[in-house]
Amino acid sequence: MLRTTAPFRCGEATGRPLDVYRDGDRLSVVAEGRVGLRLRLQGGTGPHLSIEEPVRPDPQDVLAGVTAAFETVSATHPEAGWIGLDPASFASLADPLMERGLAVREGDGLGVDPTMLWQRPEPWLANLAARDFPARPVMSGGKRHPQRPPKPKGVIYSRFTPWLGQAVAFRAATIDDVDTLHRWFNDPVVDAAWGEAGGRDKHEAYLAGLIADPHMIPLIGTIGGEAFGYFEIYWAKENRLAPFYDVQDYDRGWHVLIGESRFRGKAYISAWLPSLMHALFLDDPRTERIVGEPKADHVQQLRNLERSGFARIKTFDFPHKRAALVMLLRERFFGERLWSPGGGIPASPEAGSQPAP
Repeated sequence: MLRTTAPFRCGEATGRPLDVYRDGDRLSVVAEGRVGLRLRLQGGTGPHLSIEEPVRPDPQDVLAGVTAAFETVSATHPEAGWIGLDPASFASLADPLMERGLAVREGDGLGVDPTMLWQRPEPWLANLAARDFPARPVMSGGKRHPQRPPKPKGVIYSRFTPWLGQAVAFRAATIDDVDTLHRWFNDPVVDAAWGEAGGRDKHEAYLAGLIADPHMIPLIGTIGGEAFGYFEIYWAKENRLAPFYDVQDYDRGWHVLIGESRFRGKAYISAWLPSLMHALFLDDPRTERIVGEPKADHVQQLRNLERSGFARIKTFDFPHKRAALVMLLRERFFGERLWSPGGGIPASPEAGSQPAP
């Protein structure tokens, strides 16, 4: 095995990042430049971890360190449906890990089920308080729906992608992003799909309207800290899509444009698309379905979505386009481990833009 000089970074969205270095079969978890935990990673029938040196005795530090190790192993072994844990070295952590769903017992064995690990919000999601927002029915625009939590600010999600060696992150857009959005909307490739080309004043009003709309959240996507695309996520119950299917209270929908041409391609779509879906499922555990409504004749886009786990439900007519209703189920996303490129996400240069709402 080769020495990994670049670390796998975990937990950046939480403000307490940890770096995991690999040297042969040894993993070192580093916080603020200090090694906090050392583990051994073995192969065989599947990855297997044992703790060699818990340098920091604080239980919370050790727990954070092993969680970072779990993410690193799962992300770099996407085919693994089980990460074995050495019962002896993990004995003192077994109960707290199982209480959090980070480990489970099967017979005499202890291990990590990735389909459970990736449903834990802490490593990736910034605002954990919003996940516990209580249900309260309200009316708006003649529609009855749950009251939504306050709109997020700053980074909402960050995830390190080993095949890029960089983090994919999404942050709430602000009015200061108008110049970037103005440039992207006037890109001929984007305009062919969105049809929003125009002056800066138009785009400032467009973005301000979305920021003020409680059911829409405009986002800027970054890779390695560089802005590459614009995303709109929405609560489907309050959206104009709602009358066209049997909408549920916590369904989410999305639109996307990739503004920087060099980020249109296989490696990038396999990073931002599952990361956005992951963010939406983590944001509220009551969200069981993510929906989309691309143009019905956008063959490449539909093929990409179907290979990413979306099922094509039906074709219908919006006032401005003939659309296909597509849907991704939580059970399928996590059950088939679709956060990984191993989920079969394809790519093409034209895969970077989705029709505007």
